[in-house]
Amino acid sequence: MTDASAHVQKKFEKELASGTVSLVLLSVLAQAGEPMYGYQIAKRLEDSGGVLGGKQSTLYPVLRNLDAAGLLQSRIEPSVSGPPRRYYRITETGRAVLAAWTATWRDTRDSVDAVLGGTS
Repeated sequence: MTDASAHVQKKFEKELASGTVSLVLLSVLAQAGEPMYGYQIAKRLEDSGGVLGGKQSTLYPVLRNLDAAGLLQSRIEPSVSGPPRRYYRITETGRAVLAAWTATWRDTRDSVDAVLGGTS
């Protein structure tokens, strides 16, 4: 891969990830059944193949944005092993948005797959 194509590939991966991180974070928290703090969420994503690509620092701004939008609720709790932790849980609004985004994701994926299936 040339430097130019590597740059284009990296840019594409970044743009694709930025569009899916919120969806994946909502899904992780919906499946969790209990509030989770940032490192737990990052670990879950890493264990599942990692949409963050090892960049945990990108997780926290997205969590804050989802919280500010009312899709998540957060609370800070003291930790016996270090600084206080912010725990996140999905709200009912977040669940409704997750359902809508999931449908949009599947429609988009199916459309892209249909087009890509025609290429060799």
